Amino acid sequence: MTTGGWQPPHNPGQGGGPYGPPPQNPYYGPPPPAPYGVPPQPPGPYRPAPVRRRRWWLASPLIPLVRSANRAAKRLFDKEGGGRVRDQLVDKVQLTRTVLGVIASLALIYMYGTEGGWSGAATEGAANLFVTPFLLLLAGPLVVFGFILYAPAHRRPELRSRLGGPLKTVGWYVLILAAFGAFMYVVGQTTLLHGLHGVMLFVVGLPLMVGLPWTLVFLFLSSAYVARSAFNTAYVHAALPPVLTTVLVWLIAVFNVLPDGLPDNGPLAAQLCAVFGGPLSVTALSLWELRRLRTHHGVTIRG
Repeated sequence: MTTGGWQPPHNPGQGGGPYGPPPQNPYYGPPPPAPYGVPPQPPGPYRPAPVRRRRWWLASPLIPLVRSANRAAKRLFDKEGGGRVRDQLVDKVQLTRTVLGVIASLALIYMYGTEGGWSGAATEGAANLFVTPFLLLLAGPLVVFGFILYAPAHRRPELRSRLGGPLKTVGWYVLILAAFGAFMYVVGQTTLLHGLHGVMLFVVGLPLMVGLPWTLVFLFLSSAYVARSAFNTAYVHAALPPVLTTVLVWLIAVFNVLPDGLPDNGPLAAQLCAVFGGPLSVTALSLWELRRLRTHHGVTIRG
């Protein structure tokens, strides 16, 4: 029994003694009381440290430009609704086929060369990208008309009522091409901008320096979306894009072969692969897509 002096604090949670943790330690005891007038708050969830986004636009101003043009092109030429069916596996396989096709084309050019060199191959690829929508404008109505006639009689009014979506896409694309052509004619073939000097040249030239690259990227991506979605004909029927794509790739192959024939470089097998490899692979992928629409989504050409 002690008779006075200092007494060690009693800490039942640690068995007593002077070496226990302080009573207000947040790991062992209750939290300290809240200040006067502030109601006690329950312990909230621990928030992870914020992830800092990489500001790529500081390294390259083209990235936000491409993103902006891509959003505008996708909003106009990649619409939802109607009979469209989204299948992520089909999208991944299409992207993989496109990448493999590009790699195969580059490998053939690297091994056997081409008439115009790399610049000629790039020019031909860009020409095919911009020719594709025009071929769709010519052959698309015939294919869609035959598709609707092939459908059962009770489905034809519904399919015809969905033609508004693809027609709007066609109208927007033609209008954008016409506006771009008129703009380039005004800039290159007239003297309207030649008399500008000083402040007026800066006021007009600065928007042109920003707007022209954005417009070119927008046209490129718009043509890619139009070629991929076949002017949003999936709005009419989910099976129309693979059917139109199959017809289109063979039209492009004929369009490339008729003027000059087969390529002159490389053996005959390489020439046939360069001309018919793309159409055959696209046809096989389209047939697989039609089969997947039938087996996984219940969509048939006449259904």
